[in-house]
Amino acid sequence: MSSVSVRIPTILRTYTSGESEVKAEGDTLRAVVADLEASYSGISARILDDSGKIRRFVNVYVGDEDVRFAEGLDTPTPEGAQISIIPAVAGG
Repeated sequence: MSSVSVRIPTILRTYTSGESEVKAEGDTLRAVVADLEASYSGISARILDDSGKIRRFVNVYVGDEDVRFAEGLDTPTPEGAQISIIPAVAGG
């Protein structure tokens, strides 16, 4: 199982006791999100919608790759990968 680091955006740091980066385990993004949820209860509901897909206004990157253009939640997360969760900012 891969150990990865996950960058937590300011808006979700209430779940991680203010930590801006946390460690998680998993060979795919889906497993990493499940591991995050096990450690930080409630965080996955802010990342995933009710159908279990990544929320429309949340961008997730494994390294420099936007998972929407990769394999989504099945995107591999190799050992040492940097995962970034970036909420889209609405403007107008």
